[in-house]
Amino acid sequence: MKLALAQINPTVGDLTGNTQKILAFITDAKSQKADLIIFPELAITGYPPEDLLLKPQFIADNLSALREIVKHCRGIAAFIGFVDKKSKGIFNAGAFIENGKIKKIYHKVHLPNYAVFDEKRYFTAGKEGVMVSYKGLKIGLGICEDIWAEKGPYLAEARKGADLIININASPYHIGKIKQREKMLKTRAKRIKTPILYVNMVGGQDELVFDGGSMVVSPQGKVIAAAKQYREELLMVEYGEEGIRRQQGELEGKRELDGREEVYEALVLGVKDYTRKNGIADVVVGLSGGIDSALVLTIAADALGPGQVHAVYMPSPYSAKQSLEDAAQTADNLGVKLQIIPISDIFADYLKIITPSFAGKPVDVTEENLQARIRGNFLMALSNKFGWLVLTTGNKSEMSCGYCTLYGDMAGGFAVVKDVPKTVLYQLVDWRNQKKAVVPQSIIQRAPTAELKPNQTDQDTLPPYAVLDQILKAYVEENKSLKQIIGKGIDGKTARAVINMIDRSEYKRRQSPPGPRITPRAFGKDWRLPITNRYS
Repeated sequence: MKLALAQINPTVGDLTGNTQKILAFITDAKSQKADLIIFPELAITGYPPEDLLLKPQFIADNLSALREIVKHCRGIAAFIGFVDKKSKGIFNAGAFIENGKIKKIYHKVHLPNYAVFDEKRYFTAGKEGVMVSYKGLKIGLGICEDIWAEKGPYLAEARKGADLIININASPYHIGKIKQREKMLKTRAKRIKTPILYVNMVGGQDELVFDGGSMVVSPQGKVIAAAKQYREELLMVEYGEEGIRRQQGELEGKRELDGREEVYEALVLGVKDYTRKNGIADVVVGLSGGIDSALVLTIAADALGPGQVHAVYMPSPYSAKQSLEDAAQTADNLGVKLQIIPISDIFADYLKIITPSFAGKPVDVTEENLQARIRGNFLMALSNKFGWLVLTTGNKSEMSCGYCTLYGDMAGGFAVVKDVPKTVLYQLVDWRNQKKAVVPQSIIQRAPTAELKPNQTDQDTLPPYAVLDQILKAYVEENKSLKQIIGKGIDGKTARAVINMIDRSEYKRRQSPPGPRITPRAFGKDWRLPITNRYS
């Protein structure tokens, strides 16, 4: 039997477009003589549909799309994710289709309700595993969490003599997830002594990035076929007397990505799909001459092409000549046109008008923030006039501590490095420069600065980023207490100050744009603390 693993990139809610994509992959699989084609979890609706699932018409339209796909499944069988509706509720489901008819429907048994997952809000859980017989093979079916669960339905299916286990997924990326996923599948396959076909979605969806990496694992726990990450692919394998193997023989496509490349490609795909799926052609980035905006500009150019990316440098009275030179060099290296809009005169006008209202008050961060808000206004004006999406440039280290300005550098539509700690950001720049030097060394070596007052550096306000990111990882991603963080050898006063900054800045983060999730716990879907909160 020839099996086709369809690693596709659907768009949430685009039932017509997703159906057309599915039918195109079915046609391709037929041309390669496939007997069975397997699509990801909720392939028809896209994942996660969130509150679209509360709309009865959406459920009905998704079922109509399934019926259209069923008509085209002649000469080939298919297993495809969709939303099923029964009297007891709606189900995260998979339909096994054969000879133009639905032969079996599987309802996901284990509904994840942690991290970015919220499936118990919408779905009713299935009761048990489902086996289907096709061309002499017994095939066990499952959806995503059903294979992650220690006592998932795959166990009963294997005991009943399954020749294959198929598991369809919408498994989002974060650092370390790829190896974690592969280790889990190897453990499961060896435990049940049965091959597992793991089909994952690929593509960006708001804050989530699905990395693909679909794979086939042998009963011995060996990956014998794998699709590439971050791109659509039809992976072909064969099941015969000698078991399961890649159709072309040797393992192809399985390429261990450098950890930095893995993150970088996730960010590129996140930008590409957020713009493409929302009908946006061009983006604009405010270049400061610093490393954050340089990386965001680079990612944007790699995602969309330099012709669709616009850079704006907005010098204030405190901007160094080096900043302009670095910003210009970065844009030139990428082939992006740079526009210069000075803000010194308008900043002076702001101060002239507002200073009388500040009578008796010393100059402080208020005047600094005015500069950021002037820049934000210019970027949003360009966005309104030309339809360009503003990409914000704040990183996770800054966002966590509130070292950012509401309606200033936070103004925009998509926050590209929102979930990238500053120390990781430097690693990404280093990796990208090894491919082709685009970010000048002077940016990398220079002390980070917002340039909102004379001789300012980030470390005037924040601890060194190497220390800050340690605290951030422990407190945000690992839920460690202050006592536990100090136990890691971190200075107590510093740890307490950082935790206070994180806790106080929740109101700011709630107003920030979405951005790609690359860590195990990102601000947004993962992090849901109350703004009004006296626990410390």
